[in-house]
Amino acid sequence: MNKMMVKERLFSLDALRGFDMFWIIGGGGLIGALAKSTDWSWMHNLALQMQHVKWDGFRFFDLIFPLFMFISGAVIPYSVLAKQEKGLSRKRLIGHAARRLLLLFILGLVYNGVFRNGFADARYASILAQIGFAYFFTVLIVLFTSSQVTRLIWLLGILAGIAILQLLVPVPGFGSGVLTPEGHINGYIDRMLLPGRLIYGPDGPTSGQGIYDALGILSTISSTGITLMGVFAGFILRRTGKTGLQKTGVLAAVGTTLVILSLVIAPFYPVIKNCWTSTYTLRTGGISFMLVAAFYLVIDVWGWKKWSLFFRVIGLNSITIYICTRIVHFGHTSQYLFGWLGKYAGDFGPVVISMGIIFIEWLLLYYLYRNKVFLKV
Repeated sequence: MNKMMVKERLFSLDALRGFDMFWIIGGGGLIGALAKSTDWSWMHNLALQMQHVKWDGFRFFDLIFPLFMFISGAVIPYSVLAKQEKGLSRKRLIGHAARRLLLLFILGLVYNGVFRNGFADARYASILAQIGFAYFFTVLIVLFTSSQVTRLIWLLGILAGIAILQLLVPVPGFGSGVLTPEGHINGYIDRMLLPGRLIYGPDGPTSGQGIYDALGILSTISSTGITLMGVFAGFILRRTGKTGLQKTGVLAAVGTTLVILSLVIAPFYPVIKNCWTSTYTLRTGGISFMLVAAFYLVIDVWGWKKWSLFFRVIGLNSITIYICTRIVHFGHTSQYLFGWLGKYAGDFGPVVISMGIIFIEWLLLYYLYRNKVFLKV
């Protein structure tokens, strides 16, 4: 932790990051509690969107992680390239990205519980590590290219390369293009090269040794693709000579095109989160473009900022609250403080406790926000 001055920045990106993180730290649980308490069919359908698909397909919760990575790419033109324009050397910028990668990798190990379980059976892959690697690789691409065309070629190369590996390269014992938990090439590469415990089996996460990791080697390369997509969004937002409405239109048009493209290709090359197919990158990237357009239009173009404070408080300390929810049992705290109210609420008691969790988390983040304390990673 360290104190820092809040710099001039796009409020919309901070708010969208907070909106994204909200569903992880309690929003999804609140929808689930409401579904159980009301037993309304439409609420059950909404709660279903707060769960990952088992294998192929797409739900809202499958967007959360890639959207976060998209936003981390969108800020690169505002952070990394802005610093380069002010004279900071490429070497120092790469060094900063490398330190960020190392810190996120270590925090990922902490999140995975290596201090509780030890390194003998450790899981080295993690969400935080994947964010670090994807950000580092994206920064390298951006710093060592001088044109958007070259960066677009890199993006197309990542998407095409992953597709070729997943559809055309044979896996021993299964053949090529077998996109099942047992037969996909991501798992084969993970079993050969990824150290530590693999936690995914045929039916999803398992307590024992699995056959692949959804955050494995090829998935990390795929996630670099969506981070690079975010960079293009950042360039659109930072571009001078265009009005806010024009930028919004471009972002929305790109997003719509990517979603339509994923829908056209999906019958032949399915959208699968756990092996991060290129169609999954296109689908989540397209929706991310559209969400950035919507938040940018409302907050930064129209100037409706006050309502976004709730989400910006979360977004400015997103990694902090992500780690805290792993270490601190906010559910116990909510039960301790609001359990009496939950008893009076009857069937809606779980809703009260879920709301209490969000309230306590947000108060902690607001305290950090008011004191300008942010975890810089």
